[in-house]
Amino acid sequence: MPWVSDTDDTDSADVGGRALDDRAATPRPTGHAGRRLAASTALVRRIMGVTTSEVPVPRRGAVRERIREMFAVLYAIGFTSGDPADDDTSLRSPRITARVGALLGLCVAICLATGMISHWIQHPPSWFWFPSDPPWLYRFSQGLHVITGTAAIPLLLVKLQLVYPRLFARPVIGSPLRAVERLSIAVLVSSMIFQLFTGLMNTAQFYPWRFFFTTTHYAMSFVVVAALMVHIAVKLPIIQAAFRSPLESDRGHRQRAPRSDCAMTTPPPIDPERDAVVDDHGTDDPPAVPRDPPPSVYARFVDPSTQGAPGAVTRRAILRGAVAAAGLAVLAFAGQTVPFLKWISFLAPRSGDGPQGVPINRTAAAAGVTMAAQSREYTFTVTAGGRMKVLTLDQLREMPQHDSDLPIACVEGWSAQATWRGVRVRDLVELVGGDLDRDVRFVSLERGLYAVSVLPANFVRNPSSLVALELHGETLTVDHGYPCRLITPNRPGVLQTKWLARMEVL
Repeated sequence: MPWVSDTDDTDSADVGGRALDDRAATPRPTGHAGRRLAASTALVRRIMGVTTSEVPVPRRGAVRERIREMFAVLYAIGFTSGDPADDDTSLRSPRITARVGALLGLCVAICLATGMISHWIQHPPSWFWFPSDPPWLYRFSQGLHVITGTAAIPLLLVKLQLVYPRLFARPVIGSPLRAVERLSIAVLVSSMIFQLFTGLMNTAQFYPWRFFFTTTHYAMSFVVVAALMVHIAVKLPIIQAAFRSPLESDRGHRQRAPRSDCAMTTPPPIDPERDAVVDDHGTDDPPAVPRDPPPSVYARFVDPSTQGAPGAVTRRAILRGAVAAAGLAVLAFAGQTVPFLKWISFLAPRSGDGPQGVPINRTAAAAGVTMAAQSREYTFTVTAGGRMKVLTLDQLREMPQHDSDLPIACVEGWSAQATWRGVRVRDLVELVGGDLDRDVRFVSLERGLYAVSVLPANFVRNPSSLVALELHGETLTVDHGYPCRLITPNRPGVLQTKWLARMEVL
């Protein structure tokens, strides 16, 4: 918008990117109006860095130009958005978003790797092999899966809060490269929210949907990976530049007054001596022009995060807050995997306690096997080829008994260490002349998706693998799998088949 002063001399200043020109002599307001004009001008000049020798006064008319200049002023003081991607001075700088994104990416990578392991154990491809020792490996892997997934939730929320203005930046599509970037971001954000939400619901065994969780969760993980790779490829130059620069420094990009994403500090107070407005007492002399504030004050107001202003929120504080929130989330859930943390894990769905000291996911009543499991006619059948051996519960008890100190770990993330006693699986295979290098199928009295499990040959040979009859020195309760159940190292609880009816050497 054109501005004029009392004199015919031409001088200009940059306000919101426009030149302030003196084009005509316009009378200045006097008295109280003049003082208000001078005070307002002083504030705008201090915010925007205007330096002129005289107070600019708008021409009369030119409504359209006035509106345009108003939006330029609003843009300069941060009430409207420009292109946030170019702003490296605010709290939403790429310096902080890249670092939060790196923490989130680390959690996602660990969660993805451990989740793949768990899925392949439950639904093994022909090429997959998993060791039977050390016996705590699956407990560690699945616990890490749930812990990193839980930590990713607050990190994702912080990341979205930092970048959400860019999600609505114009143009929506633009160039082909921008269209690919926008599409990858939309897919990445939606798929990550889906994965973390459904995973969190799975830890509580709450399924408010109709799809099968395991396969859907597995398939969506590939969507997350693909979208993440595209996003990193597009943003790689920005990420590299952000990590090469200190977190709190400023590269000297354009500076502007604080927006809602900057630290909330008040403008520097007006110094009566420095910014005094001289009353013209009705004269035609222009009011005195307030001096510009010291550079240090101006820098503190424009970018407090880089100046360490007292009370200002800094990028480092945001990063520490994100880490602290992720740590709190971990502590809230980790106790169901890490025993000494269970007393402070206030959000853990499982405490690690239950009948005989071990939690239960599925009861005999829920499985519909209470009557069959407690029947006096119960028998356990072992087959290998054309050979078959039918054993009663008493005959199983008469066979050599062995103890195994093994954890039971479930896909929901909880685990518990327990002492089991029963007959070794390999002894039962040898009882019917079976081959210890063959897999073994176990069939439950239950009917359903997990009524059958296949034990790989390396687990069959492991001396810790048992058809268990006792838990912690007591006969199994019916909810823990009475009359007998499978217990092996490094297998999810869903494959530790309960209420066994049959065992087949394949």
